[in-house]
Amino acid sequence: MNVLEEILQTNETFCKNPPIDYSGEDHHESKLPKKHLAIVTCMDTRLVDFLEPALGLKRGDVKIIKTAGNVIVDVFDSTIRSLLVCIYELGVNEIAIIGHHECGMAKTTSESLTKAMLEHGINSSAIKMIDKDLKEWADGFKNPEENVKKVVEDIKNNPLIPKDIKVHGLMFHPRSGKLDLLVNGY
Repeated sequence: MNVLEEILQTNETFCKNPPIDYSGEDHHESKLPKKHLAIVTCMDTRLVDFLEPALGLKRGDVKIIKTAGNVIVDVFDSTIRSLLVCIYELGVNEIAIIGHHECGMAKTTSESLTKAMLEHGINSSAIKMIDKDLKEWADGFKNPEENVKKVVEDIKNNPLIPKDIKVHGLMFHPRSGKLDLLVNGY
């Protein structure tokens, strides 16, 4: 059985016998985050089913945006676009940038990605189209703590983000669940 078949089979079983009746009034959550908080964090697999409970978050509490290394590269990248929807459409008034220790982005480089893309048959002319952006993004990330501080500053200085939005910076440990405050946005 391949991964997709496994997911579909698991979903069918889940829908026939869900652990909770998600359709009932008690579990019909709004799309608006109860805590008015958006979290930008990494896509690391070790954070799945770990970050939220370690922070005491439940379904419906927050908006979570995941991306490689929680990196923001320009004033209107996809993470900023998601935050704009969170702020202007969904009532978010605080943002938490949560990096994590042992982040794989710290070891990722434009050279390693380029080599892997070429090995997978990606045309070098296609890679040349993104060369500058690839270098800025991949080579710009060396230290997870410094990246969190930079992203906090980038969001605070973004002309599209209102100045009254509180932006916090935190570090999470993917083995212990410990959270450390780097930037208090209040």
